[in-house]
Amino acid sequence: MTLRMSIYGTLVNRVPEIREKYHMVRDAQTASWQRPVAWLYLAALNAGWLLGKRQPRHKSGGEIRTARLLSAAPPESVSSVREAPEGLARRLMEYDVISFDVFDTLLFRPFSRPEDLFYIVGQKLDYLDFRRIRMEAEAREREEHRRRSGSGEISLSDIYQRLGREAGIPAGEGMRTEEETELALCFANPYLLEVFRILRQKGKRLIALSDMYLPEKTIRSMLEKCGFSGMEGCFVSCEYGCSKSDGGLYERVKKELGAGSCIHIGDNRISDGENAGKAGWDSLLLPNVNTAGAPFRTGEMSAVAGSVYRGLANAHLHNGLKARSRDYECGFLYGGILALGYCQFIHEYTKTHGIERILFLARDGDILSRVYRLLYPEEAGKTRYVLWSRLAAVKLSARYYKYDYFRRFLFHKVNQGFTLEQIFQAMELPDMLDGLTRQESSGRQTGPGGTNDAAGQGTGLKKTDLLTDGNVRRIQEYLLDRWEEVLAHYDSQLETGKRYYEQALSGAKKAAVVDIGWAGSGAMALDVLFRRVWKLDCQITGILAGTNTRHNAEPDMSEAQLASGKLVSYVFSQAHNRDLWERHDPARGDNVAMEKLFSSPFPGFRGFSGPDWEERSLRPDTDSRARQAAQIQEGILDFCRLYLESGVGKYLPRISGRDAAAPACLWMEAERKNTEKEDIQCVLA
Repeated sequence: MTLRMSIYGTLVNRVPEIREKYHMVRDAQTASWQRPVAWLYLAALNAGWLLGKRQPRHKSGGEIRTARLLSAAPPESVSSVREAPEGLARRLMEYDVISFDVFDTLLFRPFSRPEDLFYIVGQKLDYLDFRRIRMEAEAREREEHRRRSGSGEISLSDIYQRLGREAGIPAGEGMRTEEETELALCFANPYLLEVFRILRQKGKRLIALSDMYLPEKTIRSMLEKCGFSGMEGCFVSCEYGCSKSDGGLYERVKKELGAGSCIHIGDNRISDGENAGKAGWDSLLLPNVNTAGAPFRTGEMSAVAGSVYRGLANAHLHNGLKARSRDYECGFLYGGILALGYCQFIHEYTKTHGIERILFLARDGDILSRVYRLLYPEEAGKTRYVLWSRLAAVKLSARYYKYDYFRRFLFHKVNQGFTLEQIFQAMELPDMLDGLTRQESSGRQTGPGGTNDAAGQGTGLKKTDLLTDGNVRRIQEYLLDRWEEVLAHYDSQLETGKRYYEQALSGAKKAAVVDIGWAGSGAMALDVLFRRVWKLDCQITGILAGTNTRHNAEPDMSEAQLASGKLVSYVFSQAHNRDLWERHDPARGDNVAMEKLFSSPFPGFRGFSGPDWEERSLRPDTDSRARQAAQIQEGILDFCRLYLESGVGKYLPRISGRDAAAPACLWMEAERKNTEKEDIQCVLA
């Protein structure tokens, strides 16, 4: 290793935080005179570290700052929206030649940093640490070329000749793999694609300028693949020995074209802006999408998944074409990757375990079932969106889960401001309330020990009384004394529910029940009904995004089922991503926020009662909540479509639960002031 690379490794690579901060500054500087500024910054970073500031950066602090920005800012796409493509095209018509920068201007990659494409190249070459080695080889080759010829312009062949000598990577295979990967994963900037099409239709002279090591032929192929065909010229720095960064490429192109007035469009302030001006060209700077989106993104993701997520999000929201609503962005940014990763997990689990039917429970399952069918259209016959809810589960499984019936209907509602009339209405027992109030008025209520309950004598209970810790036990005893009468109220719904689920299963012997969370009571209630009540020969597994956490009143409620595999969780549980399990707090609104991400325009399902129960439950609402849910769903689906269209899914087929949840966790932090104190467990809703 050369002395220079040894020093570089010590000053840059020894401390990850220094490396990250240095590259954020250095990679944005393209002019030779800017290098000393970056070196001074690097020296300051190392000095600070040596003087005692050695503690690693607490990412949570940065995440909290980003969360505060999210909560205060308008929809982030608003900051990047530009004039309509037709308007820009009209302004550009004044010039004889219109020039475009290529990468990060006409073409996007599905990564937040250009060099992250090397992760995929290394994956295809089966070469560990390829990204770092590839970057190091390019930097060394440029330095040596600059020392020999005075220019740092090199070709892809130069880079791979060095990689062949020093790393053993066959140059031909390496070059071919990198060019194929660039071509496969690039996609068009939709804003400039519209501008380009208008200008091409008008017969304008259109060219591309790029400071790049890729050959002109490859870059032309990439442009044509993305719709930018018909360029008069494509001028690449490595083939001319000069660049936009040193200003020489502008002079060469102007001489070659013999052009009159020229304008160059790009994203770099120096190479695309100032240097174009020095050469007598006009310029138009369009902000780099990844720079624009960076302040809004989470840093708590793994290298490849995080770069792909940020790259897709930034390209979509900051290309300047459209201003999106906050609800759309909520779905796109925070629900999209979570739904995508969750459906990948569901697919892998059901395939591995021979699951014949996937039941997506209403209402969270609405968008999940749509995403699943988008990702796996060949499995459309395997999935069902089925009507179910906490309310339906509590009522229909009451014969077996008697304790849960009283816990959810009574004890979870104590001192919450609910009247007895509301409670009995929710239980669908309004006819039994009169019996309670008459009994209380006559003073016949007995306490737990069998003696007269003095609290019931004299005044009694009225329908308008609130449910409190002082009367809840008397109400429970009243219902327990008449338990068969209570259950009889649900008999017809049990029969209807059995027919409905027999049809949904269609003879399947193994089914997965998919829900967001949290205790798995929806899946377990169906399991009890299938096996113990309806006698259906079908094995049920519950799949959850997340479980109850340490902040729940019953944190261990489902641990036995999770331990046995009866329930499985994607994002967190006591045994999986435990730090996320400890952080997630329903009391601070986290359950509400997560369920908001998977909201649906459909109304809540209250049970199998009434002649039109199914039609009523599948008819979208039209209120503000439903419109908000529709916007969120549109954003989720657009993210998943973009992921599929980018082609990167071939190299990132599984997104971990931690990665998928990281953006949502950031959003939950921002939303806490709005969602705290909301009762997502409320079965009265």
